[in-house]
Amino acid sequence: MKYGVLKGIKFFIFDCDGVLFDSKRANLEYYNRICTAAGRPPISQNEFFYVHMHTAEESLRYLFRDYPELLPYAFDITKHISYGQFMRYMKFDPVLPMVLGELKRIGIRMAISTNRSNTMPLIMKIFRLDKWFDYTCSALDVENPKPHPEGVRKILRYFGAHPRECIYIGDSLIDQRVAERTFIPFVAYRNKALHAMFHVKHFLELLRLARSIA
Repeated sequence: MKYGVLKGIKFFIFDCDGVLFDSKRANLEYYNRICTAAGRPPISQNEFFYVHMHTAEESLRYLFRDYPELLPYAFDITKHISYGQFMRYMKFDPVLPMVLGELKRIGIRMAISTNRSNTMPLIMKIFRLDKWFDYTCSALDVENPKPHPEGVRKILRYFGAHPRECIYIGDSLIDQRVAERTFIPFVAYRNKALHAMFHVKHFLELLRLARSIA
């Protein structure tokens, strides 16, 4: 990897689902619970691909696009289902706390940009993410969720940072588009299909990158 192009980087912006967490099963269980309770079949593979990257509201509207009469009921169900009961399905890479701690030690400031909404405060609390992250921007904090650049621009303002002082770490086309629209160098995590400045398969690779530019 040619790390020299990243000299001057001071800030890392992370996507949440698919990067900080393997949350696929948690999200699958959560949305299937809503679908079953509302009276529609379990979600398909293509539907899951969509909901894993979009906001809760966007996901429900998509899942019930063929069942419009059930949509109000589905929204009501979410008020009575705590995402906390699905946290046991979320996987946090065992090496990640060490990597985040080392990034902080060498002076990298970090933020999270996510399309999660009301589930994010619970995740922050349970996994104590505020130990490492200076700022979190969820779908509740913006009018336009990713891939709109509003959230990442809000993070830039918070840090007082220029886009070229940051890198964005994501795993989806939505993340790639956000990085492109904000002119931030993009690091693709475990997704070779994305167009990125760097591709990493493990957090230790990300740490090596950070040490090379610190």
